[in-house]
Amino acid sequence: MSMQRHFELLAQYNQWMNNKVYEAASKLSPEELSKDRGAYFKSILGTLNHLMVGDTIWLQRFAQLPACANSLEPARDLPTPSALDQLVCRDIGQLSEQRRQLDALICTWIASLKESDLDQVLSYRNMQDQPARRQFSSLLLHFFNHQPHHRGQVTTLLSQAGLDVGVTDLLALIPDQLKA
Repeated sequence: MSMQRHFELLAQYNQWMNNKVYEAASKLSPEELSKDRGAYFKSILGTLNHLMVGDTIWLQRFAQLPACANSLEPARDLPTPSALDQLVCRDIGQLSEQRRQLDALICTWIASLKESDLDQVLSYRNMQDQPARRQFSSLLLHFFNHQPHHRGQVTTLLSQAGLDVGVTDLLALIPDQLKA
């Protein structure tokens, strides 16, 4: 499997898991969603917002690459987050809709990439305005690793609130070759 196909699988996994997490989170009251549970971004809602912020920041950076400019045009139109703990949205329904739109954009964008695009180098500035220059494929790995890290925190917080999101393993999306 090519590296690009691996990224497609990761995009599908993120979309699938985000749907599961948001479905579970939507069962909680606004007070339960906003309750400080001692997590790094305090609450379930705070952590879900952080994921939106992180994805938006990275998508806007990736949109600078010629290979991504057209497919990520909608990301450039999003408000640029000013802080990693910014609350993009306090309403889980609205946040869920924004998440669905962003995940669809991510899947479409990743599917549009060619293997050769992954060799590009991206120059960008981090949140502290420090310059950086890194290989695009490595940044994509970071991008797709960031969500499971914080989603794992959210699934723990949801579990502590009495909700089970079910199977969370990427393995669930990988076809069994014995059944093929």
